[in-house]
Amino acid sequence: MMLEHTLLRAEEVAVAAAREAGNIARHFFAEGCSIEEKGEFSDVLTEADLKAEEAILERLHQAFPDHRIHSEENGWSGVDSDWLWLVDPLDGTNNFAIGMPLFGVSVTLIYRQQPVLGVIYDTMQDKMYVAKQDQGATCNGAALELQVRPLSKRLTIGWIQGHAVQNHVEAIRLRRHLESSSKRMLRLWAPTLQWSMLARGHIDGIILYNSEGDDLYSGLLLVQEAGGLIMDFKGNPFKGMNPEPYLIACHASRKDALLQMVNDGLYTLA
Repeated sequence: MMLEHTLLRAEEVAVAAAREAGNIARHFFAEGCSIEEKGEFSDVLTEADLKAEEAILERLHQAFPDHRIHSEENGWSGVDSDWLWLVDPLDGTNNFAIGMPLFGVSVTLIYRQQPVLGVIYDTMQDKMYVAKQDQGATCNGAALELQVRPLSKRLTIGWIQGHAVQNHVEAIRLRRHLESSSKRMLRLWAPTLQWSMLARGHIDGIILYNSEGDDLYSGLLLVQEAGGLIMDFKGNPFKGMNPEPYLIACHASRKDALLQMVNDGLYTLA
């Protein structure tokens, strides 16, 4: 009963926090803000990231002072707990920084290493996605069910890779194979938006190459709760958390085709 009560309150707080963060990002996107480089891979940090994160953390700390939190810019805060919040206040910062309106907010709640609530706010389209473990997924309150795309000779897929991957030889080989064997391979640099596209059935699948971050588990939960499959590169079902995930996400009817594409790219062409 306590778990159910916590999740109800968590959904309310996370949705409100994501919407506030999105409003902040929209304001700065229209008015402009400071931008600076960070990290060894020339990533960027904006004033919008910091202000949006501050707004989310304030709500989470106030509502759940006994929870642990990890956020994109602030790192760890809160106290040791079975409950862990993962926060990416501006997923798609590089897009934001160059004036491309493809960015969102991701807030995830983990309970004992299992994602139980995922909230994604597609900021510029004003679409709020909510996924709850074993309770389905919604978009702006309407039930969301992954519909298989009409069968095509070639698939449309998304590619997501971690910052540290960069130009690793194996990743390049797989990317090139996927690009040449698919109708189109999307790299949006805003993973949560790709997960929402898959959950709506607008693309056939997503290949994720060693990308674990604060934006990952909201997307995985959204696709799973919309009826999609999440598996590793060997076809085994994926559950829980993994610090170095290599994953395929898709509708069940696309499982064999995507597994074949990935295995051909990793091994046949090696």
